[in-house]
Amino acid sequence: MANPKQRHTRHRRDRARKQYDVTLTNTQECPRCQAPVSAHRVCLKCGTYKGKEMIRIAPQTKLEKKTA
Repeated sequence: MANPKQRHTRHRRDRARKQYDVTLTNTQECPRCQAPVSAHRVCLKCGTYKGKEMIRIAPQTKLEKKTA
């Protein structure tokens, strides 16, 4: 099993990790419900795409609070 002869400097280590920076994705507002949606994707909140209903979303019910 090969081992490195010398350790990498902090600068070299951090410079290599810089490639893995996370960037935020661009989102748009859904024209129907104003929820943030990725471009060219179906809105998961209302199920529409380009003004047409693509998937049927079941209405959400409020959960009853449990009393202890």
